[in-house]
Amino acid sequence: MSEVKISAEPRTEFGKGGARRTRRAGKVPAVLYGHGEKPKHIALPSREFAAAIRKGGANQLFAIDITDGTQVLALPKAIQRDPIKDSFEHVDLLLVRRGEKVTVEVPVQLTGEAARDTLIVHDHDTLSVTADATKVPDHLEASIEGLEAGSQVTAADVDLPSGVELAADSELTVASVTAAPTAEQLEATLPEVETATDEAEAEAGETTEGSEGADAAESAEARTEA
Repeated sequence: MSEVKISAEPRTEFGKGGARRTRRAGKVPAVLYGHGEKPKHIALPSREFAAAIRKGGANQLFAIDITDGTQVLALPKAIQRDPIKDSFEHVDLLLVRRGEKVTVEVPVQLTGEAARDTLIVHDHDTLSVTADATKVPDHLEASIEGLEAGSQVTAADVDLPSGVELAADSELTVASVTAAPTAEQLEATLPEVETATDEAEAEAGETTEGSEGADAAESAEARTEA
């Protein structure tokens, strides 16, 4: 994965209020740490950072040029997002050096198609691996081609690029292949669904009738008073 150059500036305001002001200014609050150095608070340009993450993934390597003259390499260690706005709230960045080995979680993609009438269950979407900090893959691949129901894909079955070593347990289940439900099994569940639907409709009908009765009584009372 190629590194992305990005500018940054030191951050002097801290706490929730300072973070909100940083985000309103179109920047992402971040902190740099690692190699025994004191954590450094910085602000990254939101658009450039978001574009890099969309393209390279959560393990994108950044070459950060800070306005105080500091230049560092860093990998995202933790990214906080706003689930509603889908924006970045805060980023923890781990300082790395060229040639240094790091252990990271990398997404696993399944390739191929399993046997007919089967379903795929993703037990683990990521896998822990160790790699050169400047050569962390953006994803790993594992084949499910032709697998029958009852089969499993373990960490040992995942294809690892040259220089990448498995850090997770080799027997960790990445995906499982199960038998798809038959038509008879699906039909067996229909009565339960229909019963629940009928009960819900009945309750709704009782509520409507009760409301109509109350409205009629109020109208009759009003006419009597008149």
